Amino acid sequence: RSTLFPYTTLFRSGRRINNSNITFVDTPGHEAFTAMRARGANLTDIVVLVIAADDGVKPQTIEAINHIKAAKLPFLIALNKIDKPDINPDRVKQQLAEYGIVTEDWGGDTVLVPVSAKTGLGIDNLLEMILIISELHDLKANPNRAAEGVVIESKLDKGKGPVATILVQKGTLRVGDFILSGTDLCKVRTMIDYKGKRLDKALPSTPVEITGWSEVPTAGEKVLVCDEKIAKEVSSLRADAKKLEEQKKSSKVSLDEFFQRMQDTGIKELNLIIKGDVQGSVEALSQSLLKLSTDEVKLSIIHSAVGAVKETDVMLASASDAVIIGFNVRPDVKARQYAEQEGIDIHLYKVIYEAIEDVKKAMAGLLEPEFKEKYLGRAEIRQVIKIPNIGSVAGSYVIEGKIQRNANTRILREGVIVYEGQLSSLRRFKDDVKEVVAGYECGIGIQDFNDFKVGDLIEAYIVEEIPREL
Repeated sequence: RSTLFPYTTLFRSGRRINNSNITFVDTPGHEAFTAMRARGANLTDIVVLVIAADDGVKPQTIEAINHIKAAKLPFLIALNKIDKPDINPDRVKQQLAEYGIVTEDWGGDTVLVPVSAKTGLGIDNLLEMILIISELHDLKANPNRAAEGVVIESKLDKGKGPVATILVQKGTLRVGDFILSGTDLCKVRTMIDYKGKRLDKALPSTPVEITGWSEVPTAGEKVLVCDEKIAKEVSSLRADAKKLEEQKKSSKVSLDEFFQRMQDTGIKELNLIIKGDVQGSVEALSQSLLKLSTDEVKLSIIHSAVGAVKETDVMLASASDAVIIGFNVRPDVKARQYAEQEGIDIHLYKVIYEAIEDVKKAMAGLLEPEFKEKYLGRAEIRQVIKIPNIGSVAGSYVIEGKIQRNANTRILREGVIVYEGQLSSLRRFKDDVKEVVAGYECGIGIQDFNDFKVGDLIEAYIVEEIPREL
């Protein structure tokens, strides 16, 4: 039906060869377009991975390979710029072999076709190989049914209103059909093909730009032709569910909750994205973590690379329900902002074994929570009151913040801690109180401590438990 070129700009096109039509959906190779590459991998039938022979395997190539593997799609490789002098195809094949992709001439099962976009060399051979792969995988679609498809791209046009480019995957789409995409509705008003020609119907594998939408649909959403009444009811239910979901706190995977989720939902695989300062660190950490996999719990590293944690890493983590580990690197501004928006925690380490131990504990459900001290306030002792059979009470004046009953305390004498313990009593005059704020006097008793001195400071604090997340 459709074929994804993971590199160059997004457009729709068709080409006929051997009396067959092939539709290409191109996605950009720039690092900023991770989401588009992931979307393309999920809507296509065959992937054509384009690699420049003079550049070889780049980080975006590795990312595209990871998307292809995640989507479990058949694919072939187009080795471009083969016409340039001093090209070494074996170098590219060696790089691909390092990522588990072995070409046919090296004894593997991956088709590699040398091509030149400049001269046209090898293009016909590439198209023929695409058709052969489609036949081997029996890629067919029934045109005699209600249409289904997916939104490739969408926009708000000043003259046309909401517009969306749809790839028809099954059935036949006609002008006048009522379609549903997510929470958005459309009665197809016009259909235009990639050449700008108006169509009355679109068969499977046909990309068309359609108008008539109630709102701009979301790229990547499925499209379904259905009865108008049913479509409106489903749209309303989806809108309510979406609103409810947005009100809930994002529930991305954390190390602390992984074991519980594994028990509750049967999840037995933990996906990781690893970024590091140098290749040696990334490889060492990756190999060490992979050794933690067991028959009961599988650990998968879906992407690893050298460099800072970027927005594309967070996108991939969000799309694949993965967690991010950074070693001696920091997230950039966009990555941090997007992670906060998506509720994804980026966990950073400087020592490899700490990362290994945290992941190991997560897989065993043993990750301990962290504790953080919260400062409450200080009081100055102005009088020591001795009570028979009870001990000493510090007549104090709260100079900052507040003193709270049952808080933890420190006794400071000339800036030095002389005792730490639990606050046992807090009174104003003869009444027990829960707290005393700055500007008021009170009587303070400290558990197992009586050696108060006038001028000592009593510092109050509490300890809060913070779940550790990755």
